[in-house]
Amino acid sequence: MSPSAPLPPAAPAAPAPSAPAVSAPHRPFALLNDEPVAEPGADLLGAGRAARRLAGLLVASRAATPFTLAVDAGWGMGKSSLMRLVDAELAQAPEVHTVWYNAWTSTGDDALEGLIKSVLMRFDRRVLRRGLQRISERGALLRAVRAVTTVAAGPLGVAGLVDELWRGLSVNSQARNEMRQAIGELVQEWSETAEFRPRRLLVVFIDDLDRCEEDAVLAVCEAVKVYLDVPGLAFVIGCDRSALAPNGLLRDPSPAASAFLEKIFHTSYRIPVADQQGVREYIDRCARAVGIDQLLDERLTTLLAERSAGNPRRIKRLVNGFVLEATLNPMWEDFPPEAVVRTLLLQYFYADFYRMVAGAPGPGTGDVIAEFRTYQQVRRLLRAPDPVPDAELSRLNRFLHEHDLPEQTTASGAETLSRLERQLPSGFPEMVADQGFTSLIDGLVALPRSEELLRRLREGAALPIPVQVDPPYLQARPPRIAPPAGPYGAPPGAAVPYAGDAVLHGVHILWVDDHPRNNESLVNAFRAAGAVVRIAEDSAAADAALAVERPTMIVSDIDRGGNPREGLEHVGRLRNEGRYTGPVVFYAGRVTPERTTLTRQLGAHLTSSGPEIERLVLRAAAGELPPPG
Repeated sequence: MSPSAPLPPAAPAAPAPSAPAVSAPHRPFALLNDEPVAEPGADLLGAGRAARRLAGLLVASRAATPFTLAVDAGWGMGKSSLMRLVDAELAQAPEVHTVWYNAWTSTGDDALEGLIKSVLMRFDRRVLRRGLQRISERGALLRAVRAVTTVAAGPLGVAGLVDELWRGLSVNSQARNEMRQAIGELVQEWSETAEFRPRRLLVVFIDDLDRCEEDAVLAVCEAVKVYLDVPGLAFVIGCDRSALAPNGLLRDPSPAASAFLEKIFHTSYRIPVADQQGVREYIDRCARAVGIDQLLDERLTTLLAERSAGNPRRIKRLVNGFVLEATLNPMWEDFPPEAVVRTLLLQYFYADFYRMVAGAPGPGTGDVIAEFRTYQQVRRLLRAPDPVPDAELSRLNRFLHEHDLPEQTTASGAETLSRLERQLPSGFPEMVADQGFTSLIDGLVALPRSEELLRRLREGAALPIPVQVDPPYLQARPPRIAPPAGPYGAPPGAAVPYAGDAVLHGVHILWVDDHPRNNESLVNAFRAAGAVVRIAEDSAAADAALAVERPTMIVSDIDRGGNPREGLEHVGRLRNEGRYTGPVVFYAGRVTPERTTLTRQLGAHLTSSGPEIERLVLRAAAGELPPPG
């Protein structure tokens, strides 16, 4: 059932947020970089105060070395920026030196070697030469004659001396056993200055540990705990400790694995999420820097602050996404810049609703924004304690009729509303209470030429895949196939397969849809991943295909051939007659409570999301698709 044209409002709509005059000129847009903050003057979220205190603690604790401090926070929450600010503070402390090591640049044994060499590179040349002489005299260096000759014959640079030291310290198991002692002697000689006051301190910053593969994480931890756990060294490690937990990057779920990490990190500082006022100020500064500050009213700023979870990197990426879209997509030449901001906020933060807004014309789709706004009005009428006024009753009954419900007569308003909400998209009751969402929609509708904008979106106007706002490295995932660009819009966080991937080799999919062109991109992606996909445009064609071979799974629409439940009824017949008992996924533009109930009764899954189709197909291919929850 498609909602008809928008109904006239029952009452004046809430005033839309004020918008700048569209004719007002705006300065050129710009982009933000994603580099960590390195100077106190660039600190926008108040990390400078924490950095000063952490630096003071490190300096005051130099006599307690060795120790390791974890700077703990999720992706994009400012770990690197805080560490850079601590580094800047330490530059002012006497006899405190720092070194940076990005763990993400190495794997396995390379990480062990890279970290130890990075530490050795900070020592004086004379200290390195004497250390090389000592290990040569101990006989731990198999090529001792060559090393001594090299040292005696001519000067080596620091890098050359470090390479020779590494060869001597890693040449065999005996040398490895002596490595910690040798490094401890080097650090002691370097750290104890002539006056011994203050003792030198080397602070080693290790960043991006939670982006590494398991072997690199273990190698870095081995270097820190086994070989570099010596007085004079302090480690500050930036990571999301939850990502390093057992069953995360470290696949070992045993208590021993947890105990191992506890031994590495002596203490942790968890970066707090900035308060809403701080996040709003950060958004304002970012918006001013790129030139969109006049396009974000108070409610949009609040929406961005809440939906970004106060994540600075996510905010930067979203702001840059606005700028790139407004600058490069010719579609927006006909609309004010605020239209870009509101449309992309809808796409980023309300992806399910946006997919319905940008749905291809056809059965089961319509003006979902008009449907939602009419639902707002109808909901107020049905929740009111008094009977629905006669003047509003015809409008109410027309909306009920469009959703296959009887007219409102003697039934209570609460009962009618409950039945209605089972026919509406599942998120409507929550979204109607979301002031950020309702403000976003009201402002979008109030824009000049909004009807033309929404028409273009429904007709498949080219909008980008939203920037990936979540990290791709938190958990290992199976290879991903390309997303659909088709009927329900491009999904957030989509990825393209590596060339040559055949993760669906041997998988046979029967796809039943009377508008197969709507799914071409997704079907082609499955085929590129190795699957065989057969298309059936009606139930009879699907039955004929099933008579020839049994597919791995069926993907089906619901509204087909003028029957709003044909897909459900067809699968029901297949189940009842025992002709197909395997996995079924219904791919529909609308997910409603009633549809969800009916699909579960058939042991099937229901989604409007391209990425969710992808996950379900991959799990079905692996024989791991569970019954719907």
